[in-house]
Amino acid sequence: MDLHDLTAGYALDALEPDERSSYEQHLATCEACRTELAGFWQATGALGRAAVGPTPPASLRERILDQARSERPNVVPLRRRWTVPVLASAASVAAVAAVAFGLWAASTSADLDDAQRRLAILGDPKAQTFASGEGEATLVVGADRRAALVVRELAPAPAGKDYEIWVFENGVPQRAGLFQEPGVALLSRRVEAGQTVAVTLEADGGVEAPTGAPLFTASA
Repeated sequence: MDLHDLTAGYALDALEPDERSSYEQHLATCEACRTELAGFWQATGALGRAAVGPTPPASLRERILDQARSERPNVVPLRRRWTVPVLASAASVAAVAAVAFGLWAASTSADLDDAQRRLAILGDPKAQTFASGEGEATLVVGADRRAALVVRELAPAPAGKDYEIWVFENGVPQRAGLFQEPGVALLSRRVEAGQTVAVTLEADGGVEAPTGAPLFTASA
């Protein structure tokens, strides 16, 4: 499996769980894929918010995605952050349409906002990446300092527990989000240069201050 070929499927949220996990780990270190993903997002974000109407049939989603994947080499990579990529063929148009379809079909505005936040951070070609000490996770910090953790080496949280993210501001840990299993965890706080992000295992719903030693840390 060539992970570079999964960009359209990731943007459409059409990957299998194992494909998605592998692609997100790859995305944290691949500038080319972040650039391409950013191009899809820029071309379709407005459409995703504006479109209304009945949900299209699932078969349409699959036909668009299959066509986009089959002719991926025809997509010209995005060269500037705020420039829409040149579309070289009808199949390229289909690839962008597939992303718009995925955003349009989001079940709630919260789902749409979450998907766009993931794309905005992971798809930012100017994003910086910082690995945790033993490679458990990669901290991805966008140009606007919004951040996400791509978590790899971590078992799902036990029943009644959550993993809690902390951003250390002037040495003081500030709550920055919860997650329960490996994958992409969005941070609720921006991460400035020099700040450290840590993860601890806490009671369900999180706590006001860490109760134990960090499971891992990454510094921006």
